Amino acid sequence: MGSILVLLIALILDAIFGDPEDLWKKIPHPVVLMGKLIKYFDQEFNLKSGNNRKQTGLIGLLVGSVAFAILGLILEMLPFIIIDVIIVTILLAHKSLIQHAEEIMETLGLSLMEGRLAVAKIVGRDTSHLNESEVVRATVESTAEGFLDGVLAPIFWYLVAGLPGLLVYKFVNTADSMIGYKNERYEEFGWSTAKFDDILNYIPARIVPFIIGITQLSLSPIKLAFEDGSNHRSVNAGWPEAAFASALGIALSGPRSYDGVLRQYPFINQTGRMELIPDDIKNCIKVAWKGWATSLAFLVALWVIF
Repeated sequence: MGSILVLLIALILDAIFGDPEDLWKKIPHPVVLMGKLIKYFDQEFNLKSGNNRKQTGLIGLLVGSVAFAILGLILEMLPFIIIDVIIVTILLAHKSLIQHAEEIMETLGLSLMEGRLAVAKIVGRDTSHLNESEVVRATVESTAEGFLDGVLAPIFWYLVAGLPGLLVYKFVNTADSMIGYKNERYEEFGWSTAKFDDILNYIPARIVPFIIGITQLSLSPIKLAFEDGSNHRSVNAGWPEAAFASALGIALSGPRSYDGVLRQYPFINQTGRMELIPDDIKNCIKVAWKGWATSLAFLVALWVIF
C-alpha cells in the first residue's frame, strides 16, 4: 500500500510544477521509456508472429508488467522517501492535463484552424473538419478521460499497491494508447492490453462521478453516470464523461469520424446543450481543478484518520 503522505506531496508538486520540459530534454521521461519498450515489442513481435499475435501480445504485456512491478518493489525498498515522491509526481498528470486544455482554448481564440491543430495532439478522431463546438467537445471529453487516466486511477493504484501498482498501471495505460486499437495491425496483438487497461480503470472510472458529484454538491453526476456511462463505446470512459457532462450541462460523445469513416455513437447527456462554446473549456478546467482539490481533501482526511 502506498504512503498517503507521499501521494499528498506528489499531488501538490505536480499541480504546481507539472512536467519540467527542460529536464525531459536531457533525460527521457519514464512514460517515454515505457513507450519505447512497447514500440520494440510491436516492431519485433507483432507482425512477425503470424497466427499467434494475440498470444504474443499477451506475453509482451506480462513481461512488461512484471518488469515494472519488480522495478517498483526495488524502488520502494530504498530508504529514501524522496524517490517515491519524485516518481509519483512524475507519473501524475493533472497540470499537463490542464495545460493541454488551456492551449486548445487559447488557440481556438486565434482561429478555428489552430484550434483543430491543437486538439489533434490529444485525440484520435479526424479533426480537419471539426467546427468550433466539436473542437470544444473533443477537448472536454479528453479532459474528462484524462482526469481518470492522469489523476484518479494513478491515485487509486498507488494507494492500493504502491509504486509497483502505479508503474504497472502507467505501463498498461501507455500500451493501450499505443496498441489498444481495433484495426488490422493491433486488434489481436493489442487485445490483452486493451482488456487489462479496462480492468485497471474499471473501479477508478466509477469513482470519478462521486468525486465530481461532491464538487458540485449534487447527485446529478452520479445519476447520469449510472444512466449513460454504459452508452459509451468504451467500458470506462463514459463514466468520467458523464460526470463532466452533468457538471457542465452539456452533451458529450456522439457522432465522430475516424480514418474518414463517420461513426454514429450515441450522445451522453443528450438532453444537455448541444452547441458548445470556448467558455465550456474554461468551465471544464474549473471542474477538473475542483475534482483535484476534492481528491486532495479526501487524502488529507485519510492521512489524519490513519
